[in-house]
Amino acid sequence: MSTKIGLNLTRLYSINFSLPKRKKNSIKFIIIHYTGMKNESKAIERLCNENSKVSSHYFIKNNGEIINLVPDLYEAWHAGKSSWKKIKFLNKYSIGIEISNPGHQYNYREFNSKQISSVIKLLVFLKKKHKIITKNIIGHSDIAPNRKKDPGEKFPWKKLAKRKLSLWHNLSEIKIKKYRKIKLNKIEEKMFLKNLVNIGYSKMKRMNLKLEKLNLVKAFQRRFRQELVNGVIDKECLLISNNLLKY
Repeated sequence: MSTKIGLNLTRLYSINFSLPKRKKNSIKFIIIHYTGMKNESKAIERLCNENSKVSSHYFIKNNGEIINLVPDLYEAWHAGKSSWKKIKFLNKYSIGIEISNPGHQYNYREFNSKQISSVIKLLVFLKKKHKIITKNIIGHSDIAPNRKKDPGEKFPWKKLAKRKLSLWHNLSEIKIKKYRKIKLNKIEEKMFLKNLVNIGYSKMKRMNLKLEKLNLVKAFQRRFRQELVNGVIDKECLLISNNLLKY
């Protein structure tokens, strides 16, 4: 199938979706995932297997081919237990895009140019079709930092931001790098964590505060400070979070 803007889609419907159809204006988010599986064909098979209870609306293969697995107006099962900007269980309000990549568990690799080209085309199409605002194009680890790492620090959020397909800061990376590994005082650390909540990340539940904070900070770094993902809050992270709140 070819859309009006020249987006070539292959149809391969998954039966893993919820009824009834949702209203078009209920779609507020686009969520990016990687498959986290060694084998691409098995990843597609899993997303279509009724026993797996998982699916996504779109799948981007290694060769850049885009497969439409679930129609946009049906709720696919890709986000799971999730939260963003006080909205919980984002399956109801989002479109999920899975990109073929073995992920952190199986020798995580760069996304190739054909995949990223297809991601850009698909995002342009979906953003216009559903009137999605730029900062509502997010990653799986953003909405579920305690469970997920995808699409990870090798996903080119900055490149997407240049096309208004992702949120990114406008600071000089050369200048802010000077503040990397500079420790924060307690007041600054509280400010950073408050910034994360204002950006959209969920508040920590304080069941295991140390681990939750580590996962939350790593999720932020995988998205906005990809050169160093260590889970440690530093001055560079604070400066980036302050800047992001301007958008």
